[in-house]
Amino acid sequence: GTEVHPQAVAAVADAAALLEELGHHVEEADTGIDERGLAMDFLAMWATETAATVDEVKRLTGSGNAGFELDTHVLAAAGRRLRAPAYYAAHQRWNRYNRQLAAFHTRHDLLLTPTLAQPPVRIGELDTPPAVRALARLLLPLGLLGLLSRTKAYEDAVIANLAPVPFTQLANITGRPAASVPLHRTPDGLPLGVQFVAPLGGEGTLLALAAQLESARPWAHLEPDL
Repeated sequence: GTEVHPQAVAAVADAAALLEELGHHVEEADTGIDERGLAMDFLAMWATETAATVDEVKRLTGSGNAGFELDTHVLAAAGRRLRAPAYYAAHQRWNRYNRQLAAFHTRHDLLLTPTLAQPPVRIGELDTPPAVRALARLLLPLGLLGLLSRTKAYEDAVIANLAPVPFTQLANITGRPAASVPLHRTPDGLPLGVQFVAPLGGEGTLLALAAQLESARPWAHLEPDL
């Protein structure tokens, strides 16, 4: 459901045209995967892993709350709120995504998507909103940080953070090899890549294709406009 910027769409269309010129067959296709559900399940595992990692570091170092960024505490608190049945259900859905992508790769050698859903993100653009950070600072010493993850402000901040990268989580979750190839440039001269996702063991195909594309349209010499 994430809005995809016209430049990201253009990057894929341009890559598809180049692939066709090089003799490849390209067609539109649907993986059948619930992408928004996948994003939420990705976040669930990310949050619980963060909670476990924070607890382990505290145990090993005796550091208490010191040394962790506020956003890390917020994410860990969200992870601690996830009950075991919900965690198990999310993990089971990961297996479903694996099977769905495997089925897709029986019909297609590679999946082509934008790497980002929008042009490169500006520094600070994904920072946690000041109001959310202020509330987090208030709740952290009280041990009530988990309450923040129940608010709409937190949910909105999470969705905004994931919105630029809706396409890369699939390879992360399924363990598939993927490559971002910087074929496209925005009107400002910034690189906007396209992503190729291969089946398990498909690294050789990815590297061969990336080499072919770079040979057809070199990019190493390009620099953004300053």
